[in-house]
Amino acid sequence: MATSAEGAGIVPHPRDTLDGEGDGVAVTSASVKDLPVRTVDPDITSLPPASAAPVEPAAPVEPEIRARLARTFDDVVANVRRAYVSKDGTVRLALCCLMAEGHLLVEDHPGVGKTTLAKALARSLGLTFGRVQFTADLLPADVTGAMVFDRDSGRISFRPGPVFTNILLADELNRASPKAQSALLESMEEHQVSADGVSHPLPHPFMVIATQNPYDAAGTFPLPHSQRDRFLLRLSLGYPDRAAEDELLATALTRPTPDSLPGVGGAQFLSTFAGAVQRAHVAPEVRGYVLDLIGETRSHPDLTVGASPRATLSVLRAAGAVAVSTGRDYVTPDDVKLVAEPALGHRVVVHPAAELAGITASTTIEEILSRLVVPVGGFR
Repeated sequence: MATSAEGAGIVPHPRDTLDGEGDGVAVTSASVKDLPVRTVDPDITSLPPASAAPVEPAAPVEPEIRARLARTFDDVVANVRRAYVSKDGTVRLALCCLMAEGHLLVEDHPGVGKTTLAKALARSLGLTFGRVQFTADLLPADVTGAMVFDRDSGRISFRPGPVFTNILLADELNRASPKAQSALLESMEEHQVSADGVSHPLPHPFMVIATQNPYDAAGTFPLPHSQRDRFLLRLSLGYPDRAAEDELLATALTRPTPDSLPGVGGAQFLSTFAGAVQRAHVAPEVRGYVLDLIGETRSHPDLTVGASPRATLSVLRAAGAVAVSTGRDYVTPDDVKLVAEPALGHRVVVHPAAELAGITASTTIEEILSRLVVPVGGFR
């Protein structure tokens, strides 16, 4: 394992270099071979592949590297907030989701900045960026690509769609039909696209930032539970307070657009951060706290569907990202409480009778957290 921040593959800090490397670039090539392959530099992480035999846990990330990761994380948050005026906590949670290499679902009413936040995050990470505007007439091939006939060569070949990028903005995902929505299922879970019996790997990293309108809005198709479960976190932005909206008006002419933001992070920074998330220490007491939380969702009378095992892993991944973003290499119960609703709110299903009484998934999770016994001490 690398013994310094530079050896770990962290990109130079923006105050240390002014060359502008890492700016987000939209994918314009129609060839899969021009895109980066799904590989990870062995110097970045020492994590074994999924098929490897069990080995001893990897050594914790060194304090110097943790401090550098937290510092760059703060710089990315500040860069996003140059273009997106909102609460700092919302931006930090959204970035933690991407730093854990998870998919992010942003939902709320139109006009509150969902697309602005998504584009600012993608540009600030300095990765390739693609966008699909989901509509009722969108076809799966419009997202993943299709087999087409090449007149020059006389052969049928695969032409990749906009999903072949590092960060895909699926704008207003629930305006598309269920058939078009399902086009993202394989990409989000397997990081590949299958066409004509051949699997085409997506670039690494690959993450989806999806926005959606409220379910009761006209012309929307609610996402199926199986697709909602593939998003690591779900955030609801809400309306800005008076001070934030006043800042929005005052800086309307001087605030940069998301497309003009420079890339502060990069693929190596993200890979290093994700490796640190996987190495974050989780004490048995914290694991027990997470299991108590998940168990309550499965037996709560107001919920008909509780959290899945994938949700259990998602809570720990998101909590680990919060820990690393603050420079720690261990997870605390406060980290779990911070990500509990964003990680579970879109995965559980409220009983119809409880829903008529005004009970929501968010209020149910908050009620469960309020009565769970929080472990104290012994997290390292």
